[in-house]
Amino acid sequence: MEHVQNSFANLMKNEDFKKRYASLKEQVLSHPRIQQFLLEQEGEVTTSMLEGSLVKLYEYIGQSVNCDDCKTLEQCKNMLQGYHPHLVIQGKRIDIQYDRCPRKVAYDERKKQESLIQSLYVPRDILEASMGGLDLSQLERVQAIRAASEFLKEYELGKKVKGLYLYGPFGVGKTYILGAIANELAERKISSMLVYLPEFLREIKSSIQDNTISDKIDAVKRVPVLMLDDIGAEAMSSFVRDDVLGAILQFRMLENLPTFFTSNFNMQELEHHLTYSQRGEEERMKAARIMERIKYLAKPVQVKGENRRHQGSNQGE
Repeated sequence: MEHVQNSFANLMKNEDFKKRYASLKEQVLSHPRIQQFLLEQEGEVTTSMLEGSLVKLYEYIGQSVNCDDCKTLEQCKNMLQGYHPHLVIQGKRIDIQYDRCPRKVAYDERKKQESLIQSLYVPRDILEASMGGLDLSQLERVQAIRAASEFLKEYELGKKVKGLYLYGPFGVGKTYILGAIANELAERKISSMLVYLPEFLREIKSSIQDNTISDKIDAVKRVPVLMLDDIGAEAMSSFVRDDVLGAILQFRMLENLPTFFTSNFNMQELEHHLTYSQRGEEERMKAARIMERIKYLAKPVQVKGENRRHQGSNQGE
């Protein structure tokens, strides 16, 4: 330590170094953030503390605070990306403490929110939907958006609230509305799962060989809020209808877990679709049983409007 002090003392005898040191000191102490810190810590900071912490103070003024100098988190200029510095007094020295910056906090919250929304075979843009982003310019969609808002207003974990059965033609925004509901729930720390049903059922059929069917069905049926997208688009076998879809809906009905559906069919048309198996067998009672569960879980809401897929809108699913 004595050797370091001697070296510093020798440097201070060098006129060029003395000038640079004085310039650095003036730059640091005249900085608005340092002035603010000294004002807040009036009477606590001594001259010797300033002299001994000059390097730390210089490190501090060279970084962004509250994201003032950073356009995005990826362009963060700080030593620790996503963390900004705060000056603190530790003993007889001034030190730097790094905390998450506002952009990092927002990023982490967004990631946490995304983790609450599980999805299977659903386009990414649907998972970025928001209630505020729903287009109210078409009166035909207002009823569905209002029904979604009413659900969100009424629902809380453990409370029995019916989901929605959104039906209508291709491209009018049925799936997008589900994505918006899922994101709103995530902001309230409520987990949901959005499942493209035809692809999920195909996976279930292929899982017969590896004995993973029960695990996959269990994961879907137990999620707090389930959203089954495009029911009726699949060619449904008796096994899939009764032992897969029936089991999921039966569990959710008994547990009063909110369940949503989208379909190109109204409920009467869906019942007709479910009546006939892939082999052409007519099974009216079994189809009626599935429909009773759907009606118990969700109230039908028609979604009309123009096909927004043809307009390039991300609300056209």
